[in-house]
Amino acid sequence: MRNTILVLSMLALILAACGGQGNQSSEPPVMTVAPGATQAPPAEPTATQPQAAPTDLPATQPPGGVEVFRIVPGESVLKYEVYETFINDNNRLALAVGTTPQVTGNIQIDPAASANSTLGAITADISQFQSDSSRRDNALRDRFIESARYPDVTFVAQSIEGLPASYQEGEELTLKISGDLTIREVTKPATFDVTVKLEGDTLSGEAVTTILMSEFGFGPISIAGILNTEDEAKVTLTFVARP
Repeated sequence: MRNTILVLSMLALILAACGGQGNQSSEPPVMTVAPGATQAPPAEPTATQPQAAPTDLPATQPPGGVEVFRIVPGESVLKYEVYETFINDNNRLALAVGTTPQVTGNIQIDPAASANSTLGAITADISQFQSDSSRRDNALRDRFIESARYPDVTFVAQSIEGLPASYQEGEELTLKISGDLTIREVTKPATFDVTVKLEGDTLSGEAVTTILMSEFGFGPISIAGILNTEDEAKVTLTFVARP
């Protein structure tokens, strides 16, 4: 009797299994998602897009024919010249000269159409001014110009006069470049007299202007019983730039 019951039970399980396979639905199986998980939407077919050719060119380019020259620090120099009177030395007059080689900026040149040439912002680190007197340099850096606090002098050109219609390599040009000069966060108009020429891959020249130190919040410099300076200072940028 017991064996009969076991046989009947096994037959029932086999029939149930066969019946389940015969009634399978043609619909796709339902995917279940674990609690707390987010089911991603089914991927849609996408067309293959052509790949752009890689390029090393910057995002923005100067106009065709224009080449960018960058001022080379170390080969370029910003110089100041100001007369000082030594009261403690029979009012001896002397010329104080200081220089910094830390000058940066860029110039865009179009030799075929010089009128397209432009000048970017020029910046010099005047905290690096050195003269023949470290005492003078430290006094300018810490007390007078306060270049330790305001290290950057910046010139932004607004107009260039004297550019020819075209340019021949090696020809020296005489220009006037006007713009905004910023010293100690004070901005004043300034005009530089400039000579410049292009030879091979080197653009070189000199730009000269004069400023009144008092207009920028320092000078004329006076150290009681020792020296006085004039208010006017001559500023000269001698520059070398390459592509």
